[in-house]
Amino acid sequence: MDEHEQVARVRLIRTRNIGPMTYSMLMARYGTAVAALAAIPEISARGGRKLQIASIAYAKAKISNNADLGAKLIWHDSEFFPPHLAQFDDAPACLSTQGSLHLLQRPMIAIVGARNASINAMRFAEKIAADLGDAGYVIVSGMARGIDAAAHHGAMPTGTIGVIAGGIDIIYPPENRGLYAEIKTKRLLLAEMPPSTAPTPRHFPTRNRIIASLAMGVLVVEAATRSGSLITTREAAERGGDVMAVPGSPLDPRADGCNRLIREGAILVQSAADVIEHVSNHKTVEMPPPQTPWHNISSRSNNETDISLCRDAILAGLSGEPVEVEN
Repeated sequence: MDEHEQVARVRLIRTRNIGPMTYSMLMARYGTAVAALAAIPEISARGGRKLQIASIAYAKAKISNNADLGAKLIWHDSEFFPPHLAQFDDAPACLSTQGSLHLLQRPMIAIVGARNASINAMRFAEKIAADLGDAGYVIVSGMARGIDAAAHHGAMPTGTIGVIAGGIDIIYPPENRGLYAEIKTKRLLLAEMPPSTAPTPRHFPTRNRIIASLAMGVLVVEAATRSGSLITTREAAERGGDVMAVPGSPLDPRADGCNRLIREGAILVQSAADVIEHVSNHKTVEMPPPQTPWHNISSRSNNETDISLCRDAILAGLSGEPVEVEN
C-alpha cells in the first residue's frame, strides 16, 4: 500500500460518522480510500450536511505516532489481520499492534472476569490459561486487573494477546504496567483506537467486541450480575462462539453472573479439558447469510442506489473520536 492510500485510509476511518461498517461499505463501493474521500463531499451534500473529514496532518501524525512507538498498523485486508475477526462486518478497519503477529493466526480462547476477583478465582484463571496454552490455544483478554491479568500471566509462556481499550501506548490500569511491558515484549498487544487515546467508558464495549470476535469461545471465571464481562459473552453468543462459565458460590455476589450464565445455557467449565471439548467442534464460525444490502455493492458499479446506501450509512453513523478536521 502506498503512502497516499494509507493516509487516506486513516483519514476515512477517523472521520466522524464513519465507523468500521461504513468504512467497509465505502471501500466496497469505491475500491480505494482515496476515491472514497473524493466522493464524500457529494455523498454528504446529498444528505444535507457537511461531513468533517479528518485532516491529512492528523492522519500523518497518527501514522508517525505508531511508527515512533514501534507499533505496526495492520489493515483489514492485510495478510496479518486475524481471520476469525475479519469475517465480521464490524471488524476494525485497522489495528495498532505491538509484538508477535504470528499469534493472530492461531486459535484463540478469551478469558474474562471480575476486576475485584477472589484469590481462588485468580488462581484458577491463571491455571486454566496455562493449561489451554499448553494445548495450543492463545489466550485473549482485556488487560484489566483481576481475572484478565491472571489469565495473561498464565498464558505468557505459550501465547497471550492483550486488547487495549484506549491507544496502544496508554497503560490502563496503571498497576498493570509490568504486565503491559511483558506482553509488548514477549507476546502481542492490540488497539483499535489511535495512539494517545485515553480510555473512556464507551471504549470498553468496543474492546469487548474485539475480544469476542477474535476468540472461538469466551470463558468467564468470575463476574457479578452487572459486569462488563457479560457484554463480552453476549457478543460471543451473537457471533457464534461458545459461552462458558465457571460456577461459584451462591453466597459470593462475584459469582452471580457466572451462575446465571450457566442457568441460561452456558457451558459449565471446571477444567481446560471442558473448554477444549467444546471449542474443538468449532474450527470456524458458521455465520448466517449477510442481511445488510451493502454486501451487494460493487466497485465496478455506478449505481445510484449504492451511493444512497453510503449516504444513509454516514448519516446514521455514531460520532467518532474528536479529530483535527479540514477547514
